[in-house]
Amino acid sequence: MNTNIKGILFTILGAACWGLSGTMGQYLFDVQQMDSRWLVPIRLGLSGILILAYCIIKHKDTVIKPWKSKEMAFCMLVYGIAGVSTCQFLYFLTIELSNAAIGTIMQDLTPIFILLVTCISMKRAPKISEIISIALAISGVFLLTTHGNLAHLSMPVSALFAGVGSAFCVMIYNVLAEKITKEIPVIVAQGWSFLFGGILLGLAFKMWQIHYVPNIYGILGIAFVVVVGNICAFTLYISGVSIIGPQKAILYSFAEPITAASYIVNLLLYSKVDLQYTTLQALDSYF
Repeated sequence: MNTNIKGILFTILGAACWGLSGTMGQYLFDVQQMDSRWLVPIRLGLSGILILAYCIIKHKDTVIKPWKSKEMAFCMLVYGIAGVSTCQFLYFLTIELSNAAIGTIMQDLTPIFILLVTCISMKRAPKISEIISIALAISGVFLLTTHGNLAHLSMPVSALFAGVGSAFCVMIYNVLAEKITKEIPVIVAQGWSFLFGGILLGLAFKMWQIHYVPNIYGILGIAFVVVVGNICAFTLYISGVSIIGPQKAILYSFAEPITAASYIVNLLLYSKVDLQYTTLQALDSYF
């Protein structure tokens, strides 16, 4: 397979996994009544433990390599905490405060930040083609998720700020990913970033004080966002970034709204829940 095509495919698949994870996140917040301050540290921590356990077996020679030099250690901390972990929390917070479609639209402001960083680092003005590409991509996301109806974009100011912050954090890990993955395997970088993010956010939010016990559907939802939304999504996407670079990868990541705003996915999630609740209510009233 052509290398560029492989990178594009990885990027699109990773973005699609994020979209599915965003929709599942909305289900966990709306139906299961989870708190993003409780869910995100668990999601990150479990992902980090699973990935690093695998890396100890398959990549034991490179597991501790990120911490052998001060420069790489600093890059990993910025990548993992300011980039990957903070991005996930702000993304899920945006969904909790609004919905999955708006969370996706806000995160897809990322190309603007990446273009700014690229132009500043290369000391050049943005190309007309770059501006047109980003404008078309964002317009497509807007039309896909709102069907051109501005009323669908109604959201609290807090969701707006959380969404913009999430987009900025996506830019951070996109820009740093290319440098980090030249030194260590993608999966090693993801394992450490998830683990440190889970520990840091868990301590920051004092998640042990949030009293919540998930039911079986909540547990399955957590498993889904851990495996699909973290392990699969980030590993595939960052692998794509390492091949085709952050500027191209972020444009192909616009595949995410296709799954995040999918009426089919939402229908499967919410119709089943409504049916379960209706059935339980009927049985309860009968007995």
